[in-house]
Amino acid sequence: MKILYGVPGEGMGHATRSKVIIAHLLQNHDVQVLSSSRAYKFLNESFGERVHEIKGLHFAYKNAQVSKLGTLLLNLKHAPKNLIHNVSQYLIINKNFKPDLVISDFESFTNFFAKAHHLPLISIDNMQVINRCKLEVKIPGGEKENYKLAKAIVKTKVPGCSHYFITSFFGADIIKKNTSIVPPIIRKAILDAKPTLGKHILMYQTSSSFSEVKNVLKQLPDITFYVYGMNKDEQDVNIIFKQFSEQGFINDLASAKAVIANGGFSFISEAVYLKKPIYSFPIKGQFEQWLNAAYINKSGFGRHFSTLNSDSLKAFLFDLPYFQSQLNQYKQEGNMVIFNAIDQWIDSNKPN
Repeated sequence: MKILYGVPGEGMGHATRSKVIIAHLLQNHDVQVLSSSRAYKFLNESFGERVHEIKGLHFAYKNAQVSKLGTLLLNLKHAPKNLIHNVSQYLIINKNFKPDLVISDFESFTNFFAKAHHLPLISIDNMQVINRCKLEVKIPGGEKENYKLAKAIVKTKVPGCSHYFITSFFGADIIKKNTSIVPPIIRKAILDAKPTLGKHILMYQTSSSFSEVKNVLKQLPDITFYVYGMNKDEQDVNIIFKQFSEQGFINDLASAKAVIANGGFSFISEAVYLKKPIYSFPIKGQFEQWLNAAYINKSGFGRHFSTLNSDSLKAFLFDLPYFQSQLNQYKQEGNMVIFNAIDQWIDSNKPN
């Protein structure tokens, strides 16, 4: 079967997850990929000429949170030239590749392509939980507008799919048809990692300032912190800032006694898989991150805080034994569930 696969360029989580699914599909199918920005470069390194560049949307940030106005203006500024580029890619793909199936990881261009050619469309992403499931966490007043906006975006991003596969580390009641919940997609390097219980805490996030992180973590001098995401390579007393290295990061994650992060789905999923308690403080204005953190709290896998501060961190560390006991009950057999679900759907819906 010929499959067209769309991956958004904003953030790397979609790309790392999609890489796993694309590699699996290539064992039996002909797959062409559309992506943009950093995700395009990342996937191109693995799949070469199968990957085609389009121009996607981007978020604008102000004071460590998403700026709705800034995001709108940024994308309007680049809309005309991006449209021209994407139409060119559309014509090239339409001429050279005749897909039987389209898969989207929350990417719009492939959705338009599928609709224009009356092709079956599958959605594989974590975001659809916002629209297609009943959320079992209480949404506070300050997050309700973000929730409404997120739900509207998710609802219109890839509508009318033949099936929605929602990847999630937590369970939820499905309220719409043609929908399945499957465990998170885990990259091979994490599957191969051997978890141990070290003495350090790994921190991964980019929303706080360099000085703010140092000021908070120095207040716990008996704890060693490995910090990724600041593009620094230095040590300051008990804080070791590290430049990103995939294997080094995985080693430090697998051997950490706990992690600190915002609310990104991929990192949280990997931490849960490796059974690492999570201190989560989501980027303001990103409801998806708030939701992930809320379910970390509800599941007992860690705590959801609004900010990073020493008092909250001390409270989190006090409860590590409880978090660990809850995480030890989490079960996931690698990526077999999602692989089998996709294969079965394709086998049942092959073109005549």
